[in-house]
Amino acid sequence: MAAIMLQGTGSDVGKSVLVAGLCRLFANRGLKILPFKPQNMSNNAAVAQGGEIGRAQALQALACRVPATVDMNPVLIKPQSDTGAQIVVHGQVRGNLGAGDYQGRKGELLGAVLASYARLREQADLVIVEGAGSPAEINLRRGDIANMGFARAAGVPVVLVGDIDRGGVIASIVGTRAVIEPEDAAMIRGFLINKFRGDIALFDDGYAEIARRTGWPGLGVVPWLAAARSLPAEDAVVLDQQQSGDGAVTIAVPMLSRIANFDDFDPLLHEPQVRLKMVPPGQPLPADAALVILPGTKATIADLGFLRAQGWDIDLAAHVRRGGRVLGICGGYQMLGTRIADPGGIEGPPQTVDGLGLLPAETVLTGDKRVTEIEGISLADGIGFSGYEIHSGRTTATGTRPLLRFADGSADGALSADERIAGCYVHGLFNRSAQRAAWLARIGAASDGVDQAYRVDAALDRLAAALAEVIDTATFLAIAGTAS
Repeated sequence: MAAIMLQGTGSDVGKSVLVAGLCRLFANRGLKILPFKPQNMSNNAAVAQGGEIGRAQALQALACRVPATVDMNPVLIKPQSDTGAQIVVHGQVRGNLGAGDYQGRKGELLGAVLASYARLREQADLVIVEGAGSPAEINLRRGDIANMGFARAAGVPVVLVGDIDRGGVIASIVGTRAVIEPEDAAMIRGFLINKFRGDIALFDDGYAEIARRTGWPGLGVVPWLAAARSLPAEDAVVLDQQQSGDGAVTIAVPMLSRIANFDDFDPLLHEPQVRLKMVPPGQPLPADAALVILPGTKATIADLGFLRAQGWDIDLAAHVRRGGRVLGICGGYQMLGTRIADPGGIEGPPQTVDGLGLLPAETVLTGDKRVTEIEGISLADGIGFSGYEIHSGRTTATGTRPLLRFADGSADGALSADERIAGCYVHGLFNRSAQRAAWLARIGAASDGVDQAYRVDAALDRLAAALAEVIDTATFLAIAGTAS
């Protein structure tokens, strides 16, 4: 079966979106398409068959109209600190490693990566592979499993993606050709220019010069795609750009240092009556916020300390005194309680810390992780929801009623007596329009009534249509090894 890999001249050049759009484009043409990313680094994870994978690969599976599986992202790195991370292999936690330790051991994971790729390739007409970072990071080349290390081991041809919006795209592509090994350069069969704004004809000379200097054919110039804004982002680097417009009702989300699963808030970005404010470090929580949401995090205790260091605990207390509402999701729910204990050192040295004390709940962090899709109803209003859980630890709430009732009869979360403070473990709570509308009604806003699943699926079709107009798909498929 055929395969092709998109690698980038750097991080955040748009590889994930391009792969998703190409998956939908070729799926719409009747091909059996599967996505693959050998190694991903993200705290924005998704539930798949067999465990957890990066959010981008779950989106790409959706673009292919197939269920997400752990083979689509066999190695997931979830940063817990500036120097350490949790390693997830085939959907299951393998342990915690420092950055230096991982560099020395990542080559050991190549077998797991190749096994997953082989299984996918047997099932598909075409596998579209996404690289990580850049092959130009030659200091990381030894033992690489994310870019050329994988491409050469698996014999997968590469298309190099450059981001013209950030500037220097000619130098970044030609420079990549100059610094990588000749054997790696031989794997690259073409290039794509991404995120172009303005008159594409103005770049004709630059496009031709890249081809002349590298010897690689250009496969197209992709314009800035508005449809991408409706797709979930994987990298937290985009969060400071996610401020929705002019709505009269403000919802504030503090940007924790290890914020996770932040696509929880994507549905709110599109609500016309909402102003979603992602609050960066160093800024106070807005005094006019009707709702403050504490997001998920990969390191609850560390991010609780981070929250306090920003003075957000003081802002939150003032918000509550003014009658404002608070919702904690996953790690944010744990923070709202009275105590968080980590006796086994799951997140670092064993310790117990005081929570924010806004809900009568205590959390004990444990080594076992709950990874599952979930559905049920909200006990505050009886309205249904669907979502997922990815968390370590168990929270016990006493003297308060739960927020959610799952379909199996179990309960989750806590809701204060005045219903202004709430917390739960469920991600994706705002995806269904009826559930989102209920939350917005509590703060005086009306919803647009659009299910997030519908919005994302429609955006994928728009993205596919746009790529079909600008990418040389015949050459793309020929490079991949199929003429379909």
